[in-house]
Amino acid sequence: MKERTAHAEHMAETTPDRQRRSLPGTARVEHRITIPSSVSMVELLGMDDQVLRAVEEGFRTVDVHVRGNEITLGGPAGDVALVARLVDELVETAVAGTPLTPDVVTRSVAMLTAGTATRPADVLTFNILSTRGRTIRAKTAGQKEYVDAIDRNTITFGIGPAGTGKTYLAMAKAVQALQARQVNRIVLTRPAVEAGERLGFLPGSLSDKIDPYLRPLYDALHDMVDPESIPRLMEAGTIEVAPLAYMRGRTLNDSFIILDEAQNTSAEQMKMFLTRLGFGSKVVVTGDVTQVDLPSGTTSGLRVVESILDDVDDVAFCRMSSSDVVRHRLVSDIIDAYARWDSTKR
Repeated sequence: MKERTAHAEHMAETTPDRQRRSLPGTARVEHRITIPSSVSMVELLGMDDQVLRAVEEGFRTVDVHVRGNEITLGGPAGDVALVARLVDELVETAVAGTPLTPDVVTRSVAMLTAGTATRPADVLTFNILSTRGRTIRAKTAGQKEYVDAIDRNTITFGIGPAGTGKTYLAMAKAVQALQARQVNRIVLTRPAVEAGERLGFLPGSLSDKIDPYLRPLYDALHDMVDPESIPRLMEAGTIEVAPLAYMRGRTLNDSFIILDEAQNTSAEQMKMFLTRLGFGSKVVVTGDVTQVDLPSGTTSGLRVVESILDDVDDVAFCRMSSSDVVRHRLVSDIIDAYARWDSTKR
């Protein structure tokens, strides 16, 4: 555990007004935190006090008062202790250079209340890739575990619902590995399976026909690599984007290989893909087993692969949940609602 950045003093709170606002039998305390002078209070509290308001919104039982570089908390002892920890984590996060926002507060509270040893500052200050004037960081404990697993293992499976950053973070690690010359090329692939729709005849060249299936991979790539350099890198074979069928018969050495939408592979296709692994390469497989678009009667390769490779060393399975979603907050609620609906059909 790192040394606490903020230093606190405790005082018993005895004013009748505060005692009346407490729950019966709940002792109220006052906790004072002195913020180091090296930390900007404007940065800590957020523009127009947005960060402060998010803290107050998350802990309605705690009164938060700010005067100068002192923050005084008043309320039930347990809640006050949790907010004090939250403030310390926010201070450390700000010192490390991560901008504080209401979303950072929400994610920090979720980690502190999850009952694990994960520290929000360790997660939110974990830089994955700095490129094009921006830094890509993990936003949840599950995302950090996923990125750590990619670092430790040759093959990593990222399994979870939409919006958890499975493909995006894998792409960030691929670009990082290429920049560090750990690999010579990036290979991006996904199965060309229609998502419950009949697209019919598509005009144009082969590239025109398969590009719609690979668009999410291109989108992530454009976020991390100078768009003007992408055609040059693809022409040189440094970055390759291709449908899964093009992987058959190949051996991929010194490559960072990403298989996206792996829930739409058959068991046979999954075996074919995994056995493309060559020397000096790393593989990341991503997918959501709740959104399989394979024909009825076809077993998803992603659903069975864990039981097949469970005892194989250097292979990791990371499962993310709705709590790792980094899109609009409603996406988490929608995923949970569908999970409840699916459970009623079984």
